[in-house]
Amino acid sequence: MKVPLTVADFLRRGALVYGDRTAFVDEPGTAGSLGAITYRSVERRARGVAIALDQMGVGAGERVAVVSPNASRFGILFYGVSGYGRVLVPVNYRLKAEEVSYIVEHSGASVLLVDPESDEALKEVRARHRIVLDGVADQELFAEAPDDAHPAGWEPDEDATASINYTSGTTARPKGVQLTHRNCWLNATTFGWHTTVTDRDVYLHTLPMFHCNGWGMPYAVTAMGVPQVVARKIEGEELLRRVDTHGVTLMCGAPAVVAAILDAASVRRAAGQDIPGRDRVRIVVAGAPPPSRTIERVESELGWEFIQIYGLTETAPLLTVNRRPAEWDDLPALERARLQSRAGAPAVGVQVATDEEGEILARSNNVFAGYWEQPEESSKVLVDGWFHTGDKGYLEPDSYLVISDRKKDVIISGGENVSSVEVEDCLFQHPAVAEAAVIGVPDARWGETVKALVVVRAGHEITQAELIEFCRSKLAHYKCPTSVEFRDSLARTATGKLQKFKLRAPYWEGYERGVN
Repeated sequence: MKVPLTVADFLRRGALVYGDRTAFVDEPGTAGSLGAITYRSVERRARGVAIALDQMGVGAGERVAVVSPNASRFGILFYGVSGYGRVLVPVNYRLKAEEVSYIVEHSGASVLLVDPESDEALKEVRARHRIVLDGVADQELFAEAPDDAHPAGWEPDEDATASINYTSGTTARPKGVQLTHRNCWLNATTFGWHTTVTDRDVYLHTLPMFHCNGWGMPYAVTAMGVPQVVARKIEGEELLRRVDTHGVTLMCGAPAVVAAILDAASVRRAAGQDIPGRDRVRIVVAGAPPPSRTIERVESELGWEFIQIYGLTETAPLLTVNRRPAEWDDLPALERARLQSRAGAPAVGVQVATDEEGEILARSNNVFAGYWEQPEESSKVLVDGWFHTGDKGYLEPDSYLVISDRKKDVIISGGENVSSVEVEDCLFQHPAVAEAAVIGVPDARWGETVKALVVVRAGHEITQAELIEFCRSKLAHYKCPTSVEFRDSLARTATGKLQKFKLRAPYWEGYERGVN
């Protein structure tokens, strides 16, 4: 017997077994907040979304884009859209209108759902149906469906696309990563297994739901009936307060989330206040290899368990997991932290290798189906049954992967991908810029930050502040340079290609790896 694996399975079980349990505790005081709702309510609302889409004439396979910070409504869409055969397109709400417009148009989304905080900024971004998620305009979309009301039938297909997640790569325009139901299902169950998700957990949404579907953790915790506390913004003290108030046991996030929590904990400790969650919280981190000292501080100062994973949007994302095994328990804290700073060992069902150039390759059921409407780009990374990650690294004798450098011209700042090509393209729009190279440099808070190296056009003058502000007027702020260095020339090859590795090298002196 073969039964198709679809994301609908997760909510079906959550509502069946834990129907009366709180599913979401929404962000209070925001437009459209649903407050605290049960898993039975989530199932009815997801069904209501599907019925409403039927009535709007949005059929199976059509794309539904959502631009929103974390919210209960976003969590419902994972099932109300993908669970009934449509394709969810989660969009980074930090993007500028032009960037969002490109994604909506490129994906061919027939529905655009917009958080009220983004409504004005995105007023020119259109789709056949445009709905603001304010609790009023979307009231019918998220209404609870009666138990006897069912949407149009969809023949479940595990190879169908569940979501298209746009990610910045080496090209100026983001690429749409097609994740199938099978990709999402196997990623979520494997992720949940490695992190021991149980019905006794309480999950805090610190990771954006748009970011690779929250790494798939929302699916895993839903199946186990885990209460989910929604955080729209990252503020260290507020996160600690919610850990305390709700009894949080699990969260995921980029290194910047860890830094914010550690800073807030230091303030609490100086004031003689307790740090909540000791010996209870597990925090899963990815986006950049954190320093071993940061890992040691999480375990010693917070008393939380640190788990690191490595992957990409194209791998749904789980490839490797580094969770402290029993054999490390008696090691000195700093030695343990050093071992835990590696990317990890292959997750169940994943094969990892490196080629002759040191590029990391992967084989897994988590690997995506291809880039939406870009077969040539897909063929560049899906070669002979292996996915080419664009990262460089090596496997140590115990099979743990170490990330050493980045082959692709991508900067990862605060867990978000930044295409250096896109930022350079923006810089070149300024009349004073003759040449520009954008690189990632180490940053204690964000892992890496964006630095622009600029040659000024003869007869022009421009300041660092003016160039940064110019970029901020055109790009999402996290993509913009935080510093600009003016040069007389930039290192190039004989054919005129920028030698990024030479430009990066001085800033990475003293670091063992070319990523941070």
